[in-house]
Amino acid sequence: MRGGRLLIGVVIAIFSLISYYAMKEENPITGENQAVGMTKDQELALGDQAKPQLAQEFGGLDPSPELQALVDEVGQRLVQSSDARKTDWRFDFNLLGDARTVNAFALPGGPIFITRALLAQMTDEAQLAGVLGHEIGHVVARHAAEQAAKTQLPTRSACGSWRMPAT
Repeated sequence: MRGGRLLIGVVIAIFSLISYYAMKEENPITGENQAVGMTKDQELALGDQAKPQLAQEFGGLDPSPELQALVDEVGQRLVQSSDARKTDWRFDFNLLGDARTVNAFALPGGPIFITRALLAQMTDEAQLAGVLGHEIGHVVARHAAEQAAKTQLPTRSACGSWRMPAT
């Protein structure tokens, strides 16, 4: 009985590894060969779907049109002056109303967020550009899609047994 389960586990692990490496494709911007767990259309849809919920979790969108315009202007300038402009991603820069959480993050497909608390820590536009550029890099490098692919691999638990990803 135990040998049969071990064999099944090994077969599943091999299948998972083959599937993972079959997902490899070259990122045209970074030149990196990546295993990605979703198509570009799926990334765009995921970002669009998650954006409203995520904004709500961080106090909604900030009510200041002047500060939102600054974030938009700096973000779009970065996109237009970098290889990010050559991608199909829909970059959308959002200032969140959360005045306590110091954070910035990107969703798959292009939505980028910065909290009011992080913006308040900045002393000049260059700091804002650095943060937004970092988040643009996550989108261009398809880090969310890579992470999705990695979640499809079996993992080893602390006790040494193998666990398969939830489907």
